[in-house]
Amino acid sequence: MTRRDSNAEPADALALRALVWTLSEPDRASRLISLTGLDPDDLRARIGEPAVLAASLHFLEAHEPDLIACAAAIDTKPEALVRARHELEAL
Repeated sequence: MTRRDSNAEPADALALRALVWTLSEPDRASRLISLTGLDPDDLRARIGEPAVLAASLHFLEAHEPDLIACAAAIDTKPEALVRARHELEAL
């Protein structure tokens, strides 16, 4: 678990919440699978790995409307999602 300060949500927890949001819509979930190269079984098996979580956040960053919608839906700022990706990539 990565935590920047005592008030910040850990990067992995934030990324998991964003991933749940991403997978909640079938077309968006299919795009994620296609663009990341993960298959559903691989995603399930590796869901807690920092690289997979970072890839799912990178997917959102690549399409700003999704990044903004996700941030609003999970009650965070888009910048927090970007920061979480950077933290996960550093692990």
